[in-house]
Amino acid sequence: MSETATFAGGCFWCLEAGFAALKGVDKVVSGYLGGSLAQPSYEQICSGDTGHAEVVQIHFDPAVIGYRDLLEVFFAIHDPTSFNRQGNDVGSQYRSAIFWHTPEQKAAAEAMIAALAGAYSSPIVTEVMQAGVFWPAEAYHQDYFANNPHQPYCQFVVAPKVAKVRTQFANLLK
Repeated sequence: MSETATFAGGCFWCLEAGFAALKGVDKVVSGYLGGSLAQPSYEQICSGDTGHAEVVQIHFDPAVIGYRDLLEVFFAIHDPTSFNRQGNDVGSQYRSAIFWHTPEQKAAAEAMIAALAGAYSSPIVTEVMQAGVFWPAEAYHQDYFANNPHQPYCQFVVAPKVAKVRTQFANLLK
């Protein structure tokens, strides 16, 4: 039985590539969530005016990988203390957020944030909110890192995050 997890932590290309490498993850879809505009486009999201965040929706087998494992990877590959930005990506569309699908996910996310609170020099600003309507991103955003590994953004921003997942979470890799 598959479950769904949805996270926002900067550019969805970074998150997608990291989570796609994990065993038990069946599919990762880049998209938009958290705003009020129906069927938003990438250009609309980039304005920062729609309320959406760039997210990844992860379909996973909880018998193989737990939601807590996904949370640990999520917190390792982005800065949860950076408000509305990740590195040079600035705007509310790049915020840190966990969109929960079940009350158990909400409780796990809140517990993880509480447990990590002292691990950072700044407060964690990750939002925890109920998942709403998910809008898949345009086709060219899907599997972006796998399809464009030599693109400069991928080399300088995405690749280090993927390397961190491969090193820090080797026991969870496919």
